[in-house]
This record gives sequence, structure tokens and C-alpha cells, in this order.
Amino acid sequence: MSDILKQLEAVLAERKNADAESSYVAELYSKGLDAILKKVGEEATETVMAAKDGEADKIIYETADLWFHTMVMLSSQGLSYQDVLNELGRRFGMSGLEEKANRKES
Repeated sequence: MSDILKQLEAVLAERKNADAESSYVAELYSKGLDAILKKVGEEATETVMAAKDGEADKIIYETADLWFHTMVMLSSQGLSYQDVLNELGRRFGMSGLEEKANRKES
């Protein structure tokens, strides 16, 4: 899976400097963080609605859109999918209650 994420991350990095009229991602970057965050929010809502409908293809499709736009957001902030995977790895084997308690201490 990380191969496709790595490839996508490379494309997103390329599009940061591309002409806004040349690609959807370049256009999103040119509109700024608020536009990117709006898309993440829209895709999150569509993912929730798809899950409520219970149709597997829609859930997968909308989740892919959400992941894509989340990666655009990460890229716009100078972050990587690997940063998220590292955080998930840090939490692995820790109970959700323990992880939540640790957040309050930080």
C-alpha cells in the first residue's frame, strides 16, 4: 500500500509548483489551505454518508477521495503520509483509553 502512497506523494509534490490551470491539485494549492480544508471536510461528510448507506463500493470510493484530499492537506503543510504512519505505529499496542489519557498529559 505504501507504494501507491509514495507515488501519490511524489505527484502532489510536483504539483505544488505547477500552473493552477494545469491540474486539479495545482489549482487546490493555489487556492490555499482554506480551500484544501474545505475539500477534506466535504469528503469526510461524503464518507460518513456512504457508510450510513452501507454500500461497499461507495464507502471505498469516498474513503479514497478522503484519503487523497487528506494527503493534499498534509503535503500543503510540509507533512508526509509517513508521519501519520509513524504516529499510528507509536500508538500500536496501546489501548485507546491509554492513548487518550496520554494526550491530556501532553
